[in-house]
Amino acid sequence: MPFTKELINTIAPTGKLRASINLGNPILANKSAETAKPFGISVDLANAFANKLGLELELVVFDSAGKSVEAVTQEKADIGFFAVDPLRGEGIAFTAPYVLIEGAYLVKDESLVQNNEGVDAAGNRVVVGKGSAYDLFLTREIKAAQIVRAPTSPTVVSVFLEGGYEVAAGVRQQLESDALKTAGLRLLPGRFMVIQQAMGMPKDRGDIASNLLFGFVEEMKANGFIADSMQKHGIYGASVAPLS
Repeated sequence: MPFTKELINTIAPTGKLRASINLGNPILANKSAETAKPFGISVDLANAFANKLGLELELVVFDSAGKSVEAVTQEKADIGFFAVDPLRGEGIAFTAPYVLIEGAYLVKDESLVQNNEGVDAAGNRVVVGKGSAYDLFLTREIKAAQIVRAPTSPTVVSVFLEGGYEVAAGVRQQLESDALKTAGLRLLPGRFMVIQQAMGMPKDRGDIASNLLFGFVEEMKANGFIADSMQKHGIYGASVAPLS
């Protein structure tokens, strides 16, 4: 599909490509300790898409998925990187997923909970990042346990420990990293969900624009760009999604 001036203006009406970056998911983006600038798979993809459009890239950085979703839904950003969810889909046109990420549970060593099925029980309080894909999923699926929302996904384990709660839920990689810093914690085996991580833009941009973004993601999966980016950033606990 040709990148006409009209189409580029539809995708990026300010003349810059504004990309919403969520630092709450370490598989997708982190902030450099040296430069304080964000880096990661989502930043690499944003740069590649801006280059395709011949536009300057402007990163709009947030500390949580909920804020990142809000920025795109309210058209304060042109593209973003999100876990696919029906609620978010009301205002965002998603591509097919480009990365699959595992969601896991963390408990204390002395916990009687031994598997994922044992989490949803009366008396268990599950800490999850507010507005994250895990929050949206567990809000629909949890019946007996209580959900406790931490301000952001990176603060889940600290809230879990400080509050004396029973379970923490989130990105496996984040939980594993946090567990290494604190003795007496263990991850439950397996995964309770698989996050389909996709790119998205405001639905109001129209089908032609969203189809172009869809095609871009498929190209980046097919040519190895995403796999190379994951390797460059040392990402594990995730895999490149299959072609659609």
